[in-house]
Amino acid sequence: MKFGYFCNTTNWNKKPYSQILAEAREITKYCDENNWDSIWYTEHHFNHEGMESCPNPLLMSADAAAITKNIRIGQACSVITFHNPIRIAEDVAMLDQMSKGRINFGIGRGIYGREAINMNKEADLKDQGKNFRLFEETLKIIKKSWTEDFFEHKGEFYTYPTPNFIWQHDMSPPDEKFLDLKTNEIKKISVVPKPYQKPHPPIWQVVDGERSIQWAASNGINTIMWIPTVKALKKRFEIYQEAKTKAENREVPMGEGISLVRDMFVAETMEEAEKLAGEHIINYMRWVCHWRGLGNHMDPGENLPETKNKLDLLNYNFLHKRNLLFGTPDYVVSKIKELQSELNLQNLQVWSNFPGIDHETCMRSIKLFNDEVIPKINPDKSNIQKAS
Repeated sequence: MKFGYFCNTTNWNKKPYSQILAEAREITKYCDENNWDSIWYTEHHFNHEGMESCPNPLLMSADAAAITKNIRIGQACSVITFHNPIRIAEDVAMLDQMSKGRINFGIGRGIYGREAINMNKEADLKDQGKNFRLFEETLKIIKKSWTEDFFEHKGEFYTYPTPNFIWQHDMSPPDEKFLDLKTNEIKKISVVPKPYQKPHPPIWQVVDGERSIQWAASNGINTIMWIPTVKALKKRFEIYQEAKTKAENREVPMGEGISLVRDMFVAETMEEAEKLAGEHIINYMRWVCHWRGLGNHMDPGENLPETKNKLDLLNYNFLHKRNLLFGTPDYVVSKIKELQSELNLQNLQVWSNFPGIDHETCMRSIKLFNDEVIPKINPDKSNIQKAS
């Protein structure tokens, strides 16, 4: 199994932002030095509350590339509907060159209305159809930028190059590859540089709904999933498997092309895990479930008792049995083996720097996971020299 760390930086305690970055760097360097497969950074905006405090995963990725040697570096995700596609294509290609091919390009459509409407009005989540068309067109342009020497695009949201622009320069010889030789009008443009990885970095899409899962599988895109229970995930994994099998005309094994994010906290005892991190993950889930409710935490066909408020049932016991990797090393190992057995899970990202948690406490948990959990899942790698 490949292990990654989902570095969703938070600032519930209102630390100096430089301290938040220093803590993220420590996690990143530790994972690299201890042979983790990947590190992932998130994108969120306007979060003065401190729940999600990283507005630029690509800059975080550039910083990670500079301080690491081997670990793959991803975004979970870059919300591509918020940004100009040429800018994203250039930035990610630069990152891939700077890291010598260690970039995983993680993409998404956005989940918070406050972010979408203020970053790009065209991405307004109230119109899901339009948001999806923008997402699809943006990704199409990015891939053209990476795979074609010169390209053109005419779509609903973007046209490249801008029509009727005349180009003449003694150091840019006219060429029909990009120019109308009669009028000198630019007909195609070239994005420089191209990515280090060919044809481009692996693409990972954060998904939840059935339509997004099917679309990703049908378009050769890997997926990242997060909250659901094992039983609910199984249906999602099967949807992806079936769509990818059909699209690629081969028998795709369960779990291929999927990465799962799980909230993790490892301690010496079950009670200590709850004591040190329980209230922090509950606090974060109150934030997330304000919009989503508890539906994503439920098994298929499960009915919850009626309550006065939609989050009255949200407590540690409710979460723990459904999707938390909280507990002793042996308990966490057993839950990961369940994911392997039921889903053939091949890629696991864990998150533990929850809003409000003490950084040293977080690091102790990461080290316990590294030393006491990973070797029992990947015994063939247990003899790899660990960094201190």
